[in-house]
Amino acid sequence: MAFVSEILTDYILVGVLIVAAVYFTIRTGGVQFRMIGEMFRLLLHSGKRDENSHGVPASDTVSSFQAFSLSIASRVGTGNMAGVATAIALGGPGSVFWMWMIALLGGASAFVESTLAQLFKVRGEKSFMGGPAYYIQKGLGNRPWAICFAVLITMTFGFAFNTVQANTIASAFNESFGVSQVVTGVVLMVATFIIISGGVQRVSRFSEVVVPVMAIAYLLLAAVILVINYDRVGHIFAMIVEDAFNFDSAMGGTVGMGVIMGVKRGLFSNEAGEGSTPNAAATATVSHPVKQGLIQTLGVYTDTLLVCSCTAFIILCSGLFNEGHDGIILTQKSIDADLGTNYGSVFVSIAILFFAFTSIIANYYYGETNLLFIRRSKLMITVYRLLVSGIVLLGSVTTLTFVWGFADITMALMTLCNLAAILLLGKYAFILLRDYRRQLREGKNPVYTSDTIPQISDQTECWKPEHEDGSRR
Repeated sequence: MAFVSEILTDYILVGVLIVAAVYFTIRTGGVQFRMIGEMFRLLLHSGKRDENSHGVPASDTVSSFQAFSLSIASRVGTGNMAGVATAIALGGPGSVFWMWMIALLGGASAFVESTLAQLFKVRGEKSFMGGPAYYIQKGLGNRPWAICFAVLITMTFGFAFNTVQANTIASAFNESFGVSQVVTGVVLMVATFIIISGGVQRVSRFSEVVVPVMAIAYLLLAAVILVINYDRVGHIFAMIVEDAFNFDSAMGGTVGMGVIMGVKRGLFSNEAGEGSTPNAAATATVSHPVKQGLIQTLGVYTDTLLVCSCTAFIILCSGLFNEGHDGIILTQKSIDADLGTNYGSVFVSIAILFFAFTSIIANYYYGETNLLFIRRSKLMITVYRLLVSGIVLLGSVTTLTFVWGFADITMALMTLCNLAAILLLGKYAFILLRDYRRQLREGKNPVYTSDTIPQISDQTECWKPEHEDGSRR
């Protein structure tokens, strides 16, 4: 399994992701750079629900900001603290540079997949639903392919990744406070079941409150450490860039390790192209699909350029990255060294609780959305909720060698399924982007109707020019 996982993730998947990111960057005219001002403008106005609910009751709609928070909740997790530490420990400071580069390129992939998710979304019982399974079936007319993706994402996020997140929380609390991993697991299991039983509205509201708080707290910690070590900031930047291109130091069996680790951790942390965040993007109520595509692109920057960079600077300021530590332990010891206290492990444990728990909740939702795509069954969803809650308990007390290998394989297959789909459907995202820019130039608030792309009007059910009662949108 380890050999298969290595080939899929280190070579095939990383290569395809990079090629796709470059392709989308060129075809969109660098949308992730040219329209960054529009992204922030939309985010500032995204807290309220759009004036157009597309036939869904206003009380049941999810705002653009809530959908953004839901996707950030999944992106920002243990990978930002433990994954970055591992990348630096194995790939050196230069891996941080390659994380930044892949985030900047991957923003275009995130834009395309999230815009497509909005375009092909459907009305659920209480909110919109969508994602790769939906745009594969509706856009490409291939249900077996769509079901394959739905199964893979449910297994990867609903089960494997949630096992990892729960184990990280339980291990951190056991290390810092001596709390039994069984006790932590039981508490996590109960809390998870209570929140996920409320559906996407409760999940999105929970994320809307918790995600900004946890992100700001971690950013403030990094800011304090940078202020304390202000005289080293320039040196750290130089060290990152120099090591990224210092291939001589990588000779002897580890050639390109910095590139591989940086690209892998960057891609899998921000999830651009994986097919996970489109499930959250589709839930938002907006007047034009591009709006949510742009907002979700900011999620890539938030995850990698901000949160991952915080961890990187904390570790590099401490100088402990070459002393044999790895993962979450390296992050904990680095904070202790930077602040001159013994409270680093305590802070990291609390931060991990928020980071990982919100990831568990968002990961669950991705699985629910895709199970409902396969079959709308309340019994199946109830069973799934019980299984996810049980997996959280199991993950808190088990070892994860097999689970990580299994997760890597399903994640790679899931991502390749999604990339193939968005490469084929990307033309619609390009048309939507041109339409959005045209309306902006005309001084309008961009609004999309299905007659803009008539060849797929029957497949884009939420964007009809008129409601069923005949009123205009």
